[in-house]
Amino acid sequence: MSDSQHRSLAEERDSMKALLMNLKVELGWVLFKCSTYYVSSEKKTWQASRDDCRQRGADLIIINSEEEQSFANQFKKYMWIGLTDLQTEGTWRWVDGTPLNTSYWGTKEPNGDSEENCGDIKSFNAKNSWNDEKCATSLNWICEKKVCP
Repeated sequence: MSDSQHRSLAEERDSMKALLMNLKVELGWVLFKCSTYYVSSEKKTWQASRDDCRQRGADLIIINSEEEQSFANQFKKYMWIGLTDLQTEGTWRWVDGTPLNTSYWGTKEPNGDSEENCGDIKSFNAKNSWNDEKCATSLNWICEKKVCP
């Protein structure tokens, strides 16, 4: 390994240590892979939940893998995720605007047509735990903040 590679790795290590120290200060956040997550203890509407996440420098969770789906289910809470079809009925998108490609909808979900436009984790004991719900319903929620470049 060259000196420049060694310096680069040392700088990256120091940067990650500083980041982890900052995360330890944020009580209530859980580190998993390249994100940190906050699970609420109170209940709010989908939009109010998203607003809370944004005030924390995060957004509602975007589930990108089966591993992350299992991680979210482990909290065993009926909670909002960052999924909605409010913009175009039947076209589910994540809060960052990306289309839904891989999904974990529960049996016969989504089923709410124009009445239920926000996504949540409902039957967390199953891999396919997602449900569509009326956005005005008050639920717990889960925020996600990326911590890796």
